Amino acid sequence: MTDWRPSSGPDAARRRAALLERVRQFFADRGVLAIDTPALAQDAVSDPQIESISVRSGCSGEHFLNPSPEFCMKRLLAAGYPDIYAICRVFRGGEAGKRHQPEFTMVEWYRLGFGLDSIVAETVQLLTQALDDPKLATTAEQLDYAAAFRRHANIDVFNAGIDELAACAGADIDLRAAIANDQDAWHNLIFSAVVTPQFAPGKLTVVRHYPASQAALSRICPIDNRVADRFEIFYGANELANGYVELTDADEQMQRINTDQEKRRLSGRPVAAYDKHLIAALEAGLPECAGVAVGLERVQMAHDKTGDIGNVVTFTFEEHHD
Repeated sequence: MTDWRPSSGPDAARRRAALLERVRQFFADRGVLAIDTPALAQDAVSDPQIESISVRSGCSGEHFLNPSPEFCMKRLLAAGYPDIYAICRVFRGGEAGKRHQPEFTMVEWYRLGFGLDSIVAETVQLLTQALDDPKLATTAEQLDYAAAFRRHANIDVFNAGIDELAACAGADIDLRAAIANDQDAWHNLIFSAVVTPQFAPGKLTVVRHYPASQAALSRICPIDNRVADRFEIFYGANELANGYVELTDADEQMQRINTDQEKRRLSGRPVAAYDKHLIAALEAGLPECAGVAVGLERVQMAHDKTGDIGNVVTFTFEEHHD
């Protein structure tokens, strides 16, 4: 048997250690508190884009491996914690390939009182320091989601119909039937297949103000209710960061969870109980804040200039076939 060997060598591990040190120093310089969150959760997330991995723990029944520390971190903030960050292992089902692994390392942090401009600027600074490339901060480009579609796909995201979106995606009959009238699904397809491949290589591109229908856990923009205060940052075509000015309204969050669960039902995907602790924390009062999640392995892939995640982790996910 020869597949016992690690997927990467000690040089990659040294670069990872140095990257982690730069990230920790970034937060130490700003007085952001390092915290820990559990890997095991009682509830799965409702987000239709994420599949939680379920586990059984003795007589206590089904639990789930956390796909993010987000819910726990918001509970800490609601309980009076200051600015916080976590570096932890997270887990997502159905994600394995050259750029994804079902287990990976997430850097997530929350800043009290930050608006969209402030959290975007700080995330650009964090990525610049993590990648050890000072010019990234001065060459980063920022544009709204709608502007990215106009520039790179000649699509008006607010008014384009399904036929126009399908034509832009080059969809055949089978794809048209599979996606049908799900406008967000068409937008996601065009964004990944047409828009992001045109982002400048070797530079950071910040995409802001995603459609309100893709708000996830972010608040709706207070000056344009068509969009959410959500952003992503890409290095070339590869996503490195996903951030929000956070939704703090418990009722609206509950409505979104119900909508997500209905989408999961309609698509035949599992629907689990929602996290009541998160809703209780929002009801108690989540302070105004902004948060960001960064995939550490993706950052190292950019730093090491590799397109294969196996070159930056010690062991890739191994499927055993009996």
